[in-house]
Amino acid sequence: MSLDKILAISGKPGLYELKTQTRSGFIAESLLDGKRLSVSIRHNVSVLSEIAIYTFTEEVPLREIFKKILDKENGEQAMNHKEPKDKLEAYFSEILPDYDEDRVYTSDMKKVIQWYNILQSKGMTDFSEPEVEEKTTEEEE
Repeated sequence: MSLDKILAISGKPGLYELKTQTRSGFIAESLLDGKRLSVSIRHNVSVLSEIAIYTFTEEVPLREIFKKILDKENGEQAMNHKEPKDKLEAYFSEILPDYDEDRVYTSDMKKVIQWYNILQSKGMTDFSEPEVEEKTTEEEE
């Protein structure tokens, strides 16, 4: 499953899968407990495919960070996101050595690790780029 359908909803724990659109928003299903939830336009919602982490040179998409964690952990769970700050920072430095310490907070690291562990536990570990279909010259004519 693509990260384009995985959501983080402000004020709600865990991650959600976008199920269907409604007139006033959409229906999302929790990846933690499978409960469905109606989400209105008032909620602050982030799509995982749109999130990036700051480094000193660029912004690295979340999917690339998830790939690095997946490689580091050989497809297994990452460390617990409730570890002390120094352990989280050391772990994150291994994954993304040039992350910007001034703009990436411990709370961000916790979320990234927690989200990775949720996705890994659900077998959602295909963090490759979504394929973009290109039009052929015949279709354009």
